[in-house]
Amino acid sequence: MNKVEVFPADSFSLKTDAIAPDKSISHRSVMFAMLAEGESVIENFLRAEDTLNSLDIIKNLGAKVEDDGEIIRISSDGIKESFEVLDCGNSGTGMRLFCGLLSSAKGHFVLTGDKYLRRRPMKRVTAPLRSIGAKIDGRADGDLAPLCIRGASLKAFEYNSNIASAQVKSCMILAALHADGECRYSEPELSRDHTERMLQGMGADIEVDGLTTIIKPMKKLLSPLHIRIPADPSSAFFFAVAAAITPQSDVVLEGVTLNPTRIEAFKALERMGADISYELTDNKYEPIGNIRVKYAPLHAIVVEDNISWLIDELPALSIAMACAKGESLVKNAEELRVKESDRISTVVEALRVCGIEVHEYKDGYKIVGGELKKGIVESDGDHRIAMSFIIAGLRSGMEVRDLDCINTSFPNFFELLQKITKVNFL
Repeated sequence: MNKVEVFPADSFSLKTDAIAPDKSISHRSVMFAMLAEGESVIENFLRAEDTLNSLDIIKNLGAKVEDDGEIIRISSDGIKESFEVLDCGNSGTGMRLFCGLLSSAKGHFVLTGDKYLRRRPMKRVTAPLRSIGAKIDGRADGDLAPLCIRGASLKAFEYNSNIASAQVKSCMILAALHADGECRYSEPELSRDHTERMLQGMGADIEVDGLTTIIKPMKKLLSPLHIRIPADPSSAFFFAVAAAITPQSDVVLEGVTLNPTRIEAFKALERMGADISYELTDNKYEPIGNIRVKYAPLHAIVVEDNISWLIDELPALSIAMACAKGESLVKNAEELRVKESDRISTVVEALRVCGIEVHEYKDGYKIVGGELKKGIVESDGDHRIAMSFIIAGLRSGMEVRDLDCINTSFPNFFELLQKITKVNFL
């Protein structure tokens, strides 16, 4: 899809359990099934390009996969060397976690991705992996894909990361499961913790002590997963912002993970004045429940803490900031520059196109709330930029270009959008 025109909405009411299943948990569920003895059963798997690429990769690594369109059943007797180049598409999560998973596997593996993924930095995982014995080669001394991995014996480690990144942490946890002794991974602030929760639920010997994760190597295969993937709060957040900026609007987002490391953006929106409530309905691998968001006038805030907990939602939160009264500030978010696009520059440029005063900094930006104007926004192939400015169109009208990227994470985004406003596909 090339471009779309979105028309303003006066108000809307939406109750839905059709938010895209969680992308992070979907990726992990199929990867971690490779570590289990017996059959893993996965329901409500996200059928988007990125996650389906991960499913295809484990098939190429020897997993037996039965998929009836509703339930995926996976069994494996170990990772096998693949005849195929393993294509991660647009997914940094996929590539970085597979680096950890494959670093100790017997064989030779090649990971690649689309043109956007091939320009994203990978040394944040390849460097620590190499330091414990992994054999990984790639462009720019292992910083850029394609990456070639030759399975090796890995040493126990104590690694202090200088960035809070769930992808880096997860990569190193997966490597640690096959190291030759107990491993410790520390980070400057707690990043999202799906990997620890899921692997602990499968029987892995993992302990979290503050900002340090302690991992003992696997003595046997793990217990299989039996999981229903909850709705993705990062995807749900677009419709939370939609309700927060559209007068007299009310949205109920059902079956969302309420993991504290995943709903920080909702907490930030609450601090801006949005009317938000939560209902817990399940708590097995992850706390799961419903989130209700109703319109209320928004005011400016400063976002500088727990950045890793809301890094993916900052583009959408920036739309709320543009509609709020006062000057909002985002700090300590330099990680935005190495996402699917340089999200600091992309957000700043797009908001200026829409008539909003924005000041760009190395690690963030300041947004002066005002009246959004209809603009023509280029997504730069970034699904979160595309969806954020489509949501901005509910306030002012908007034309957004380069939309195929939305299929990487939220294939039914437009189906839900059309329930609340008029959309013209160009």
